[in-house]
Amino acid sequence: MDFKEKMGKLITELNNYNYHYYTLDQPLVSDKEYDALYDQLVALEAETGVKLPDSPTQRVGGEILKGFAPHRHLAPLWSLDKAQNIEQLRTWHDRVVRLVNDYNTKNPGNPLPNPCYALELKFDGLTLNLTYQDGKLVQASTRGNGAVGEGILPQVKTIKSVPLTIPYDEGTIEVQGEGIMNLSVLEKYNQTAAEPLKNARNAAAGALRNLSPKVTAERKLNAYFYNVGYSDGITFADHKEMMDFLRENRLKVNPYIFYFEQFDDVMEQLADIEKRRSELDYLIDGAVVKVTDFRIREALGYTDKFPRWAVAYKFEAEETTTVLQSVTWNVGRTGKITPLARVEPVELAGVTVQNCTLNNIGDIERKNLKFALGSRVFIRRSNDVIPEILGKVTEENDGEEILFPVECPSCGFPLEQRGAHLFCNNKTGCKPQIVARITHFASRDAMDIETFSDKTAIQLYEELGVREPADLYTLSFDSLVKLERFGEKKAQNLLDAIEKSKERDLASFLFALGIPNTGKSTTKMLADHYRDLYRVMAATAEELVELPDVGGIVADSIAGYFADPFAQASIEKMLSLGVQAQAPEAPKPVSSDSYFSGKTVVLTGTLHLLTREEATERLEALGAKVTGSVSKKTDLLIAGEKAGSKLAKAQQLGIDILEDEEEFVRLLNE
Repeated sequence: MDFKEKMGKLITELNNYNYHYYTLDQPLVSDKEYDALYDQLVALEAETGVKLPDSPTQRVGGEILKGFAPHRHLAPLWSLDKAQNIEQLRTWHDRVVRLVNDYNTKNPGNPLPNPCYALELKFDGLTLNLTYQDGKLVQASTRGNGAVGEGILPQVKTIKSVPLTIPYDEGTIEVQGEGIMNLSVLEKYNQTAAEPLKNARNAAAGALRNLSPKVTAERKLNAYFYNVGYSDGITFADHKEMMDFLRENRLKVNPYIFYFEQFDDVMEQLADIEKRRSELDYLIDGAVVKVTDFRIREALGYTDKFPRWAVAYKFEAEETTTVLQSVTWNVGRTGKITPLARVEPVELAGVTVQNCTLNNIGDIERKNLKFALGSRVFIRRSNDVIPEILGKVTEENDGEEILFPVECPSCGFPLEQRGAHLFCNNKTGCKPQIVARITHFASRDAMDIETFSDKTAIQLYEELGVREPADLYTLSFDSLVKLERFGEKKAQNLLDAIEKSKERDLASFLFALGIPNTGKSTTKMLADHYRDLYRVMAATAEELVELPDVGGIVADSIAGYFADPFAQASIEKMLSLGVQAQAPEAPKPVSSDSYFSGKTVVLTGTLHLLTREEATERLEALGAKVTGSVSKKTDLLIAGEKAGSKLAKAQQLGIDILEDEEEFVRLLNE
């Protein structure tokens, strides 16, 4: 195959993907797969010096949709050059510094300042271009091909974060931003949607390019703005001044924007953003680095497609496509039957993925996966957890059927469907349930029986007839030492660890029981509130639902668990064998007259004079409420060294900030 034939094949494939992605809103491949093919084409064009007229490298964006009026932008909407790794990012920075130095050599009488940098999130949504005339929103459009977009004013008007009028009423301006769907909104939407949406990016793009503004309104979209692309009456000295202008004109600016004088600080913040991207309530696929000074921007200028003063740093992809090969069904400690998907191995976020979660049978049906075996599916990985299947690439039922089990795959007991889940109710005779309950009971956050593992639980089940956690306290040295891989030392160590676990407090014991729908924070709250095991066991659902963070489902789960004779007998057996389930220490008196009394406080960054745990304990003793995230309800942020996004958000919200650690300690000691 000669280079033109190879180039033509790549162009045909890429243009087909572009058509489905931009025009039909039906992506056939992930961004990662598209970028790989695009980079092949760029390399081939660079190698041969040939660029065919229909190559996607010769344009920006896609075709205009029929049904929308075209809108010619008053100034071009530029694409951004990409940096795929730190080396490419440093190459971009070195070029900026070189061009600034060259300019200053040629213009010694009016030199440019040293370049400083703004760092912003790169949203994974749909670009918006808003036109305001004399303070009124008169047009909104998509990016289109960078010169002409599609008019979507009625759709954009449904986004409540977009102002219909702004204070600036002295001419015409165009501002650019990103239309997005928050992840929490997407999750809530899919709970009741007849046709669930695959992901937040496609949900936003599909809504904004829907001919019915009513559909757009139902998606409850959001928007952030980051640029003034055109103005006939106002200029800015730097990026910060422009961002201030956007905020002053009621345009929503994302709080995660950082300014740096040194490029090494940009690198450090980039790493922090990538590490914590899963904490955000919206999708990002990277970050954008911009030179802040507008004189430097003007001097650096543009290539045919990109500004030289900005670059997009792409994060490792979190979404791709692969083939769904099979589905197996696993039994958990509560009897819940969970489907596990086996997919064709694929690289995603730096690891090879072969298994994906499907949650439950309701999830399979909502995502149109019932007939998906052998079909290509979207998968997404975030926060280092097992990837999730988002949905099929195509809408057709073109795969084999996923068959739902009617009997427990482990013990053969008839399954019961409760809501979207299947359950095996054979609590006393289903091996995976029993082994999982025993393993959970012995885990670190529960009874913390050292050296215990799921392999130990399986061996005790199979060889010594252990059928419930209470049986652990009946084990003997003579029985353990006879087991395979159990010598005298290992047997004695396990018995010592089991004996020590009898001293665990009430909160640990309640968590160890594995009450459905109840986690560590809830069991600690129960222990602190009731301070006695029998009072917890006697609590009614009506009483429990009045407690903090306990809803109806959790209250019913707790009351129902302790009403079960099997659970009652197991608890009584453990107590008779010496388990103490000790009540927590009486709460220490809380000060009401300190500087921190009644304040909601957030800690961020590195503290050197005391640990984060020590700081939290002392703040709470002085009457403060310590939380993990910054919001409008936050009264004070304690910012240690290398404080990042929380500090930026606190500054954006006008929250009091204490950055002097010595002053912080002095106030604690007052």
